[in-house]
Amino acid sequence: MADLTVTINEAVVINGSLRGSSNTIVTSGVVDTFERTVTCAASQTTTIATFATTPHASAGALDVENTAYVRLTNLSTTDAVYLAVVGTATNYTVKIRPGGSHMLFNGEEVMVAEADTSPGFASFEDLANVQARPASSTAVQMEMFVALV
Repeated sequence: MADLTVTINEAVVINGSLRGSSNTIVTSGVVDTFERTVTCAASQTTTIATFATTPHASAGALDVENTAYVRLTNLSTTDAVYLAVVGTATNYTVKIRPGGSHMLFNGEEVMVAEADTSPGFASFEDLANVQARPASSTAVQMEMFVALV
């Protein structure tokens, strides 16, 4: 078993003063990783990964219960990508600018999507899959890293 260390750093100098912070989280007990770089064709939706209650539940599935960390990064230097995080019954979509990332720190009971502006903070769903679609007419590459305990 291994430890995964994730550090997020922000640093900006405004009027001679350094602003930002550094935050580190350590996940112990990592036994599996999944890494993938995939080209997402323009005007198409690409499923980057699927998750299930066991890895043998469907072809290529990652074990959602053991998923401890997920990072998806848009490797394009010029084009944005839409990333859909799909749960067992709902989904949410975010736009990731060139070079940007979206992270999740578990796969089980990780999300809830609601059709209003009043968060209910209840009925969280397991992650089912992640999909990407370029925001422009140019293909983009997405990088994915997953750590499982």
